Amino acid sequence: MPLLLLRLLLPLALLAAVLASDDPFLSGAQANHSYNIDCGGAADFTSAFGRRWLADRYFSAGGNAGMVAEPHRFPQPQERTLRFFPPSSAGKSSCYSLPLPPGRYYLRVFSVYDNYDSKLRSPSFDVSAAATLVLSFRSPWPETAARYGAYSDLIFPSHSTTSTSTTSNSTTDVCFYSLSTDAPVVASIEVAPVHPLAYDGATTGAGIVLVNYGRLTCGNGLFGPGFTNDSDAFSRVWQAGTDFRNNDLSYDAITAGGRKIFGAEQPPNYFPAKMYASAVTTGGDAADAEIEYLMPVDTRLSYMVWLHFAEIDAGVGAPGQRVFDVMLAGRNVTRIDIFKQVGGFTAFKWTYIVENLTSNTMSVRLVPVVGRPILCGLENYAMVPLETRTVPNQAAAMKALKDSLKIPARMGWNGDPCAPRTWDAWEGVTCHRGNKGLVITQLDLASQGLKGFITDEISHLTDLVSLNMSSNSLTGSLPPGLGQPSLATLDLSSNQFTGSIPGTIGSSKLQTVLLNSNELDGQVPEILYSVGVHGGVIDLSGNKGLCGVPTLPACALFWEKGGLNKTGKIALGASFGLLLLVILIVVYIVCIRRGPYDYDFEFPQDLTSISAISAKRNRYQRAKSVMLAEMEAHSTDGLYTNGDRSPR
Repeated sequence: MPLLLLRLLLPLALLAAVLASDDPFLSGAQANHSYNIDCGGAADFTSAFGRRWLADRYFSAGGNAGMVAEPHRFPQPQERTLRFFPPSSAGKSSCYSLPLPPGRYYLRVFSVYDNYDSKLRSPSFDVSAAATLVLSFRSPWPETAARYGAYSDLIFPSHSTTSTSTTSNSTTDVCFYSLSTDAPVVASIEVAPVHPLAYDGATTGAGIVLVNYGRLTCGNGLFGPGFTNDSDAFSRVWQAGTDFRNNDLSYDAITAGGRKIFGAEQPPNYFPAKMYASAVTTGGDAADAEIEYLMPVDTRLSYMVWLHFAEIDAGVGAPGQRVFDVMLAGRNVTRIDIFKQVGGFTAFKWTYIVENLTSNTMSVRLVPVVGRPILCGLENYAMVPLETRTVPNQAAAMKALKDSLKIPARMGWNGDPCAPRTWDAWEGVTCHRGNKGLVITQLDLASQGLKGFITDEISHLTDLVSLNMSSNSLTGSLPPGLGQPSLATLDLSSNQFTGSIPGTIGSSKLQTVLLNSNELDGQVPEILYSVGVHGGVIDLSGNKGLCGVPTLPACALFWEKGGLNKTGKIALGASFGLLLLVILIVVYIVCIRRGPYDYDFEFPQDLTSISAISAKRNRYQRAKSVMLAEMEAHSTDGLYTNGDRSPR
C-alpha cells in the first residue's frame, strides 16, 4: 500500500538537525520520551542546535552501517550516515525497538540513497509503526529524493508489545520490510510525544495512524525545528505551500504586521503562532477569484483535513466583511466567517474528514462570498486504521522462543510475529485471526541450524496446531508446556533432547508424534503412546533410554542407566521415611511411656554395706513367709491356729 507520496518529501539540502522543543507539554514528560537516532552512527553526539543524537546500536536489530556517497553535501552528521538491511543476512524484516510508554507519538523518518552502494538503483521497501504499514518506498525514487534524501512523518498510538501494560517494559517497533532482494535504508529516526487529545485524539487516537500527506504554511516559507529557529511543540515541520497551489490562479500574501496572534500555542494541538501570522489571499481585482490547493491522496483511505485561519487584516473589523465557502473534493462542506467566529488577530482552526475519494488529487478550494478568502495553513492526514496485532502473551512467548532457540538474524524474527498482514509473518510462522487478535497456529523450523532449547513459554501458544523443529541441534528437556490441547502434530525428531517425556504431552487432537533420534529416557506416558494405538503416528526410536511400552524395553524396577530410576528414588525415599518412623516409635516407648518408679540406677560404693544388710533382711523375710505358709496348710488338718483350739 504505497502511502508515501514522494512528491511530499523534502529535499535534504533544506534540512538540518531537528531542535529539541521547549514546549511545556513535552517538558512535563519523563525524559520527554523523545529519541533522536543517528542510524549507522558510531557514537552519540550533540548537534550544532544542542540536540542529543544517539547511536543506533541501542535500538537496531542488525543490518550494516553505511555512508552516503557524497558526505560533503550533507552538513549534519546524522545526515551522512545510514543503516541498510540486506535480506540475505538481516532477514525480510528489521526493526528499531523504541522504549515508549503507551501514548501518542510523532515519528519522523529520514531516508536517503545517494548511491551509497554504488548500484545506481534506489531500493523498494515498506515501513511500519505499531505493527501497521504506514510508508512505502518504490524504486526508482525521484532524483531529488534519491540524491538529497526525503523526510516523512506521522502520528501514531503506542501500545505495549508485552503481555503486561506496565510502562517499564513497553516498547514500540519501527520496522523496515524488504521487497524482493532490496535492502531497506534509513538515515535517522526521531520520536516525540504528542498530546493525547491532539488531532481529535479522543475519538480517533487509539485506533488511527495519521500519515502526513501535506502540512503547509500558506504565507511563510518552510519552518520548524531543525529547519529554522522556530519551535513546534510536537517537532512538526511546516512546508511552504507554493508547490501545492493551483498556479493557474493569482495569489497575494498578507501578514499580521508584527501584531500578536491570540489563541495559538494552545493545548491540545499547540499550533504555532508563526503559521497564523501570515496568510495567502487571492490576487488581482477579480471579485470571484478563488484559492485552490491540490493535495495528493490515496483513494483507498479517508483523510483528516485541518484548515487554519486568522483575520490578520486590520481593515476587517466586523462580522460579514469576509465570508467564503470551503469546497473539499468538489463538495461544499462549510461557510467560514473568521471574525464572526473568533474576532480579529485570533487563531481559528477547522477540521473535516473526507471519505470516498475517487481521484488521486483532492482539491481544497476557498470560494468567495463576501470579500476575498484567506488561508494561513493546511494539513492533510491519511487516516490509516491501526492493524490487528498478535495477542500480547503469544507475542511475548514468540520473543522468548526467539531467545531460547537462538534464532539467527537471517530469519528476520523482529517486530510483531504476525503483523502487518500485508507482509509475511515471521519465517516459519503461520498465523490466523483469533477472537482477541492474531494467533500463532503453526511453527515450522525444521533444519534451521538451531542450537538452543525450547522455553516453557511455548505453553502460551494455546492455538498451536503444528510444531516442527526437527533436524536441529536443540538440547535440554522437553517442557511441560508442549501439552497444548490444540496440538495435532509434534515433530522434534533428530535433535539432542534429554530427560523424560512430560506426562502433559498428549491430547485427543494429537495425531502425529515424532520424537525419534534424541536422547530421551524414562517411561513413556501411556497417554502419549495411545496416539499410535488409536490410529495416529508415533515414532520413539533412537532413544536408548525410553521404556515401558510395546516395541520398547521394559522399565527396570528400581535401576536404570547406571542409577536409580524414578520408581527407585520413590522407594528409597519411602524406606528412609519408614526407618525414621520406627526410630521415633522406639524413642517414644523408651523415654515417654515408662512409669515414674521405673528408673534403674546403681548404688554408690559407700552404700554396699547397707545393701548387704538389706539382702539378709530380705532372706529372713522370705524364710518367715515360708514357715507361715506351712503352718496355715497344717491348720486344715485339725491343728489349732490363732489361739482357736476348737476342732474344725
